[in-house]
Amino acid sequence: MKNFLKVALVAFVFLSANVAFAQMEKTVEVGGAPMYPSKNIVENAVNSADHTTLVAAVKAAGLVETLQGKGPFTVFAPENSAFAKLPNGTVETLLKPENKGQLTAVLTYHVVAGKMGSKDIAEAIKKGNGKAVLTTVQGGKLTAWMKGKDLYITDENGGQSKVTIADVWQSNGVIHSVDTVVLPKM
Repeated sequence: MKNFLKVALVAFVFLSANVAFAQMEKTVEVGGAPMYPSKNIVENAVNSADHTTLVAAVKAAGLVETLQGKGPFTVFAPENSAFAKLPNGTVETLLKPENKGQLTAVLTYHVVAGKMGSKDIAEAIKKGNGKAVLTTVQGGKLTAWMKGKDLYITDENGGQSKVTIADVWQSNGVIHSVDTVVLPKM
C-alpha cells in the first residue's frame, strides 16, 4: 500500500507539472485547439479542426517528416474553407498518388524557409515600400502586403489570401492561417 501511495503521489506531481507547464506556454487557439509553442508544426496542426484538409494533403504528399524537422519554417496554412474555394474535384484530384508531385509543389509553395512572424513580415513590407517578396520552399515567389492592419499574400497568378490568424509559434517555426490556397505558376 505504501508503494502504491508513493507511485500515485509521483504520478500526481508529474501530471501537475505537465499541466502547469502547458498553462505557462502562450498558446493560440486554432480550430478549437490550443497550439503549443513547444510542439512542432505537425504536432499542432493535427489538432486543428480548421486544418484537416491541409493535414490530409501533407500526409498524402509525404511531407510530415519534413514539417516535423528542425526547420525553421514559416507556413501560410490554408484553412479548410480555403480548400473549399478551389474548383470542385481539385482537392480530390491532387490527393491521388499520381498527382503527388503537383500536390507537393502546391504545399511547399505555402512554406518559406526561416521563422517570420507578422512583425518581421510587416518590417520587410515597410522596407520594400509596401511589398515584400518571399521565396517559397517550392522555389516560387509570394508577395506580402498590408491593407490597413491586415496581412495578405499574393501568389504568382495574382491570387490573394488574407492571414486570418497570425503568429502561431511552433518549436520549428511559425504558422499563419490563411483564407485562400495560393498557387504557383504551373
